[in-house]
Amino acid sequence: MKLQSNVAPLAPGAAQDRQPAGARRDAFGRDASGPLAGIVIADFSRVLAGPYCTMLLADMGATVIKVESPSGDETRAWKPPVFEGQSTYYLSINRNKRSIALDFGDAGDIETARTIAASADVVIENFKPGGLDRFGLDYTSIVEHNPGVVYASITGFGSAGGAALPGYDLLVQAMSGLMSLTGDPEFPGYRSGVAVFDVITGLHAAVGVLSALHERSQSGRGQRVEVNLMSSALSGMVNQTAGFLLSGNVPTRMGNEHPSIYPYEPLPTADGEIVLAIGNDRQFRTLCEVVSAPELANDPRFATPPDRSVNRAVLRPILQDLLATRTATEWFDIFTEARLPCAPINDVRGGIDFARRLGLEPVVKVGTGEESIPGVRNPISFSATPASYDLVPPGIDADRGDILEWLHPAP
Repeated sequence: MKLQSNVAPLAPGAAQDRQPAGARRDAFGRDASGPLAGIVIADFSRVLAGPYCTMLLADMGATVIKVESPSGDETRAWKPPVFEGQSTYYLSINRNKRSIALDFGDAGDIETARTIAASADVVIENFKPGGLDRFGLDYTSIVEHNPGVVYASITGFGSAGGAALPGYDLLVQAMSGLMSLTGDPEFPGYRSGVAVFDVITGLHAAVGVLSALHERSQSGRGQRVEVNLMSSALSGMVNQTAGFLLSGNVPTRMGNEHPSIYPYEPLPTADGEIVLAIGNDRQFRTLCEVVSAPELANDPRFATPPDRSVNRAVLRPILQDLLATRTATEWFDIFTEARLPCAPINDVRGGIDFARRLGLEPVVKVGTGEESIPGVRNPISFSATPASYDLVPPGIDADRGDILEWLHPAP
C-alpha cells in the first residue's frame, strides 16, 4: 500500500465558521456521518496515547490534521511487523487523518502551525510540559487568538513535580505498581502485553475533550484539558488502588488469580486450559452441578466468596480433578450452555475469529479501492451517526497543499 494524500478539493472554513450540524460534512467538505462532523482537531501528538485518542474522534467524523516533524511520527519506524513495508503500529492508530510536516526550526512552518491551532476547535498535544511555549503553541498563546479552543495536553507525570520525567508507558507500568501485580509470584514482575496506560490515557483524553466540547456548546467557552499516564494508571488499577487506600492492603503478584474471588483463573482440562470467572454463589452452585459435584456448594469451606477465596488451595485441586474428565472445548460448550462465565485462551488470531463468530464484525475496510487496508472496528456504535473509515493513514506531509489551501483559501 502506498500512503498518499487523502483529501478531495477543500472547502474553505475554520473552527469559527463550521458547517451546521445538519450538513453532515467534515471541515474539508467530505461527507461525514459521525457525531463530530464539522469539528476540527489540530493533532500535535505522536506515538500512542494522543494518536489513539484522535483516531477515535476522527472515526466519529472529526477532521484531524496530524502535524508531524519532517521525520514523521516515531511509530512510522517501529517495525516489525509491517504491512507492505509500512509499520503496522503506525497504521493501527492513524486512519482518518490528514498529515502536514512542519519544521519547528523554520519560522514559516511555526506560523503555519499557529494558524492551524488558531483555526481548530480542539488542539491535542503530548510534548513535555512547557515544550511548546517557545513556539507560541502553548494554551495561553493559542487561546488569545482562539478563545473557544479546547486544548488537551497529555503528559507522562503531569506538569508539576513530574514535568521533567519522560512519559513512556513502560515507566508508568513500573512506577504505578502495575508490574508488581503482573506475572507469576515466583518471578519478577511483567509489563502488560500492550501499552495499557497509553490506551487508557488516550480514552481519558477523548472523554475530557468531548466533555469540554459539550460545556462549550452551553457556555461558548473553551478550556484546557490535562491528562497524564500516571494519574490514568492509578485510576485504571481501580480495585487494587482502592484496596490499598481503604484497607492498607498492598497487593502483590498472584499470576492469573484474583485477590477477592475464586475460581477466577485458567484451570487445566484434559487437553488444555479454560478460564472460569465465578463471581457469586449462584454461579458456584451451577458450576458444582455441571461438574457433577453438587456437594461442594454446601461445603462450609466454599459456601461464600470469602470462604472460597481463603480456601482456594483446597478447592483448586478438586476442580482440576473434575475438569480433567473432558477437553477444554467440551467444557466450554457445557459451561456456556449453563450460562457460566468461561473462555478459551486464544491468541490474537483466535480472538478476532471468535469476535467474528459472535457477529461483532471486528474488522473493517479502511479507505477505498486499491488503497484500502483492514482495520479494527471502532468499539463505539451509534444508531444514527455511525463511525466511518474512509481515509487510510496518511504518508508524511501527504496533505500539505490541501491543508494550506484550507487555511488560506483563494478569494
